[in-house]
Amino acid sequence: MKTLGEADALPEADRAEGAPHPREAHDLYGHAKAEQAFLEAYNSGRMHHAWLITGPKGIGKATLAWRIARFLLATPMDEGDALFGAPPPPDRLDISPENPVAHRIHALSEPGLCLIRRPWDHEKKRLKTMITVDEVRKMKDFFGLSAGGNGRRVVIVDAAEEMNQNAANALLKMLEEPPKNATLLLVSHQPSRLLPTIRSRCRTLTLGTLGPEDMGRALLQAGIEAADSAALAELAAGSAGEAVALIQQEGLTLYAEIMELFATLPRMDRIRATKLADTGGARGAEARFDLTLDLMDRMMSRLARTGATGQAPQEILPGEADLLTRLAPNMQAGRAWADLSADLTSRARRGKAVNLDPAALLLDMCLRIGSTAERLPL
Repeated sequence: MKTLGEADALPEADRAEGAPHPREAHDLYGHAKAEQAFLEAYNSGRMHHAWLITGPKGIGKATLAWRIARFLLATPMDEGDALFGAPPPPDRLDISPENPVAHRIHALSEPGLCLIRRPWDHEKKRLKTMITVDEVRKMKDFFGLSAGGNGRRVVIVDAAEEMNQNAANALLKMLEEPPKNATLLLVSHQPSRLLPTIRSRCRTLTLGTLGPEDMGRALLQAGIEAADSAALAELAAGSAGEAVALIQQEGLTLYAEIMELFATLPRMDRIRATKLADTGGARGAEARFDLTLDLMDRMMSRLARTGATGQAPQEILPGEADLLTRLAPNMQAGRAWADLSADLTSRARRGKAVNLDPAALLLDMCLRIGSTAERLPL
């Protein structure tokens, strides 16, 4: 098994860029209900052998999986004795970072833990696009070894929907005949992509998005102090992982520029549109292009929501609510923005895939937004 130094030398498929690995986070924010559901099952003495941890990407699913792994591997199986009685059942998953098991898990050297994720392709010098059957078959060797420590063994699969068909079938066989004292933790951003037979053999823990306070605490744990945690929580749709990416790419600043452009509607400012397109479509600025598309789509989606509900969502930046209600005053406008959103971003991504000029794609997107606004009775 790789040591921490070896793991750090290569990209890790289950680590968000710019953020610590989930195994390094000892606290989990915003998901007390899911933790309690697991602890209730644990304390009942009838804990399920497989857990499917689902929810949007970047909200803490993997952090919960690693917390569960530390808890299971560091907690003695035989608690108490006839003379002194058993201690009270645990009500938290907390394990001290100084615990030897915590140290070994942090270093990826814990013999009771097996991590399944997309591997590094040494020949092509990149991460593989899927979890292969060879990765899943490692569990056979893992479970073939004598159980050490407290006798438990834990497998983390992250992300489960990244398994190819053969890997999924191999995992299913393990779920059908689970080894004794084994717990499988499947992290999934898109559980609908998993085999129904895999889902049916797991107990599901569904995690929700983070509010501003939990977002701020999660970012602080990742070493990021954000003054605008409320704005980030809204723009990142409650995903701390997405918030980290937005901070790295100055997403709030870019969203402000997009807001300023939309504020010129229904007669779009061509100079602003050209500047936005040139910046987002610059050579070597693929991440900026993708972020510009995402945030423009976010703006149009928020316009559609405003028109459909008659009420603007929580503001990301000051003045946004007035802008949204002006550009989407009714359901007709909301439908128009929804239709446009569905069409434009897919057209732009298809155009980029066939090597069309990114700046031209963004400018065309801006102009079509402008023409749509001109047709609406604003």
